[in-house]
Amino acid sequence: MTITPASFGVQRAPRTVVFGAGQRTLLGQYAAEYGRKALVCTDQRLAASAEFDELLSDLKDHGLEVTVWSETEAELPAAGIEACYAATRDEGIELVVGIGGGSCLDMSKAIALLLTHGGPLDQYYGENAVPGPVMPIIAVPTTGGTGSEVTPVCVLSDSHRELKTGISSAHLIPMVAICDPELTYTCPPGLTASAGADAVSHLVESFTAIQRPASAPGENRVFVGKNVISDSYARWGLALLAEALPAAFENPGDAQARADVMLAANAGGYALGVAGTAAAHALQYPLGALTHTAHGLGVGVLLPYVMRYNAPARVAEFAEIATIFGVPASGGPEDRAVAGIEAVEGLLDRIGIPPTLKELGLTEDQLSYIASMGLKSARLVDNNPRPLDVDALTEITRAAYAGDRSNPF
Repeated sequence: MTITPASFGVQRAPRTVVFGAGQRTLLGQYAAEYGRKALVCTDQRLAASAEFDELLSDLKDHGLEVTVWSETEAELPAAGIEACYAATRDEGIELVVGIGGGSCLDMSKAIALLLTHGGPLDQYYGENAVPGPVMPIIAVPTTGGTGSEVTPVCVLSDSHRELKTGISSAHLIPMVAICDPELTYTCPPGLTASAGADAVSHLVESFTAIQRPASAPGENRVFVGKNVISDSYARWGLALLAEALPAAFENPGDAQARADVMLAANAGGYALGVAGTAAAHALQYPLGALTHTAHGLGVGVLLPYVMRYNAPARVAEFAEIATIFGVPASGGPEDRAVAGIEAVEGLLDRIGIPPTLKELGLTEDQLSYIASMGLKSARLVDNNPRPLDVDALTEITRAAYAGDRSNPF
């Protein structure tokens, strides 16, 4: 039997995922299964909320001794991880709970890694550098975006490096993910949009990533490229976001939309966790470092231009996205592919994602730097379905700066 490249699939996941309104009340019950001394990683805004107090009380009611680290910062600076590790390394921590957005969840992964295997942190950068299992992690997301609650990835900023960097290992997948959309109800529209754009980019880039041969799962890769399982999650997540994301942005009190956005973000995490992301993320790393803008905002601006560049290599996938978004059937495959791209950028426009890099504060003389630095994210560059070099990344970056959304064919 001949195995075609698309006929294999890979899934990695937490041991338990609980989804639904009010399910956060299960945190203490699950945490008690994994230890008695918990470190909770969050940020200052969440630490001051009534919902956070309820979660802490639930942990304590189930017999856990709790240490709280509430100094997690956006974009997760390595110095903050190291400060948390220094403050908690001798506390006898047995499990780590991350409560918050992507940075808080990634902080919990990094700290669980350090508390288990020790520092320095930078010895784990890259793929598969984590030597073995880490102490149990429980992830409680409060935004619908990163999908970090189910991924093998921790992304951070290191002041000693010019780019954001990452640690990728299946050992970092949380043991439990508790996804309660009620925790997203207080997200302001701007955060809903930025996190939602991140989820859109995860779903689109995983669905259109490089297609590797069926031998890829045996090649010790964290990210094996698009496959039948990641594609199924991508289709599901995009179908949810097509309607739910603008509804959640325009009517923050829409409980069903909030639930669907969080579910779509979860699907995006499953998809990217095995397929990987590509050029939009590669370019966002230097873009975010220069403009100090939110990650989701940056990938949201870049995605339409990356899609146009990749269109010749992914006609069928972009055409299918048009169908997923409910675009009436007309024209040939290339016309449908363009319609799919336009449907995604229409969604991003509707939630207020800026159409150009210029609007993020980038200047024209920085474009070549963005392109050259983006090329250094080898994992992401290699995962792109169409070959990338500095000229190609410059082409994408210049188009995104100028707002050039011309026909890619």
